[in-house]
Amino acid sequence: MVVQKNVSLAECWRILREKLAGSVERPVKFLQPDQALGGHLAGSLYSRRNVPHFNASAVDGYALRAQDSRKASAATPVTFEQGQFQWVNTGNHVPAPWDAVVMVEDTSLDRETGTLQVSRAVQLGQNVRAVGEDVMKGQLVGCAGDPVSPALASLCVAAGLEQLPAYAPPSVHFIPTGDEILSQEEWFRGTGKAGQVVESNSTLLHGFLRQWGFPFFKRALVPDEPEALRNAIRQALPHCDVLLLSGGTAKGDRDHSYEVLCELGEVLFRGLLMRPGRPAMVGIAEGKPVVSLPGFPMSTAVVAWSVLYPILSFLRDGTFPESGDRMLEQAVGTVDKQECRLLMPHASVQGQQEWLRVKGVDIEGRRYVWPLPSGSSVLWSLAEADGLVLLPSELLDAPKDWRVTVWFRRTVEWDQRILLQGSNDPGLERSIPYARKHGSQLLIRNTGSLGGLTALRRGEAHLSASHLLDPETGIYNESYIRRLADSKWHRRIVYYRQQGLIVKPSMAGSVQGIGTLAEEQLRFVNRQPGAGTRVLLDTMLEEEGIPPAGIPGYENQSLTHLDAAAKVAAGTADVTLGIKAAADAFGLAFIPIREEPYELVIPDRYIQTVPIQALLETIEQEQDWRKEIEEMGGYRWPS
Repeated sequence: MVVQKNVSLAECWRILREKLAGSVERPVKFLQPDQALGGHLAGSLYSRRNVPHFNASAVDGYALRAQDSRKASAATPVTFEQGQFQWVNTGNHVPAPWDAVVMVEDTSLDRETGTLQVSRAVQLGQNVRAVGEDVMKGQLVGCAGDPVSPALASLCVAAGLEQLPAYAPPSVHFIPTGDEILSQEEWFRGTGKAGQVVESNSTLLHGFLRQWGFPFFKRALVPDEPEALRNAIRQALPHCDVLLLSGGTAKGDRDHSYEVLCELGEVLFRGLLMRPGRPAMVGIAEGKPVVSLPGFPMSTAVVAWSVLYPILSFLRDGTFPESGDRMLEQAVGTVDKQECRLLMPHASVQGQQEWLRVKGVDIEGRRYVWPLPSGSSVLWSLAEADGLVLLPSELLDAPKDWRVTVWFRRTVEWDQRILLQGSNDPGLERSIPYARKHGSQLLIRNTGSLGGLTALRRGEAHLSASHLLDPETGIYNESYIRRLADSKWHRRIVYYRQQGLIVKPSMAGSVQGIGTLAEEQLRFVNRQPGAGTRVLLDTMLEEEGIPPAGIPGYENQSLTHLDAAAKVAAGTADVTLGIKAAADAFGLAFIPIREEPYELVIPDRYIQTVPIQALLETIEQEQDWRKEIEEMGGYRWPS
């Protein structure tokens, strides 16, 4: 059989719809009504009891014979002697000879004589729930395919149906694979080493399955050996309705999922025209769907939403949803759907659908989103994202202001959000949870000092952060703001921070200053053009008479201080220019060079808004945050 490769999402759904309907049996179980909740009936149900099974009072009042009250009215009440009536609460049995109940509001009991005055006539059967009024014995109460709702489950209990034939929510078993994978237990013990990664996809999948209402079970980790994988699959299949494999979907020497699945069953397709999530694979073995997930977290998430959820929906409901978009909205957990504008242009790969993880903000009545880091191995952006955008396969370049449909996975409090574009600083990032307590949700895009100021000029941010040195005057920020400001811009110095060279501790003694970079031919990692740190470097190089070309690695760029320091720690660079907090984060040596002001720049039209004022209050008054900054070191408060 020829296996289809690199199919579109629409083709994937067509294959699943055709193959599963003909090859996979939906799991039927006999379950107690509360256990069947969330499933669908696999057969029709008929009541075994009358509901109610006795004549029951529908009100609080007195049971009596209706004919004895026929002359009763407010003007001419009828007197009932003891033995001619009986008190009943709502739901109580109404025994013979009583055939009606008069409401207590229409009566008056004389406690001395024991007689009852009735001021309203009742009809035969009035205020009495007759036997079988709700459901009669033998009555149809549910048809095959009906969802087992809380109301239906409760009705089945009342109807005497102890077990229901139901298409139960399919159970999913997960087998992680890979020699490089470390169990969570080992990871938490700190036993991981270079080349090993923690097995976190089971936690991600468990969360999705719980959200969707399906049972999930993680099986033992399997090494990259065909026989081990083959045995693990054979052992798992009898105990699950859907089997998931993680990793081994590519074409490397240690990727065995394809060959093993071909031996044990049938591969329906291999590869999706989707980014991320391309190396996905689906097959059938022993009548059970087997989904091979890529190893990277975001790829796993995308394949879970777009492939696994449709399979589970079919096994639970018996049909695929008519609308693919609606199915994906349900899968990702959409709480709101809105059309927003792209804050920045985005280049896509033509011929592939692409998932974007996006963050959103409202700027003067326009709602914008921007993509977060898009690597398939990046977990942070999946957790941080407000929502998701699925770009069509025919799109190549989406310009700024392009309108996209966003599936929001959380409720966004638009009026509390403010966007800062500009210089990166770990200390300011630590203010975010404190600012939230004051009513301000600060979002930060690290675009460099100059990039942030130009974003303010374009109306694409509420505030910026800058530390741009003017080489001619030696003054920070002033000349740049004077050139770019289109209105009054307010300036607030947050703190002064030390910039210095960051190297491995073993090199600290041999690096004396900027001049050392060229003399020792040290591999440098730079910041992007327009970043304040790069402007500082260029100024110092000019002062030292060193051309940029004389610095190995001058063109290598990182967007943040931490990213640059991470490259030094990893050994892909020898030195970078950055702040002390970045050096401390990776246990690197820090050689101070210059102290700079780190300044917020806020246009006049935003300065009095509630979230901006809340942020300023946080920076100026939040002592816990200030204590954190002081403990980080390398910062000084303005006097």
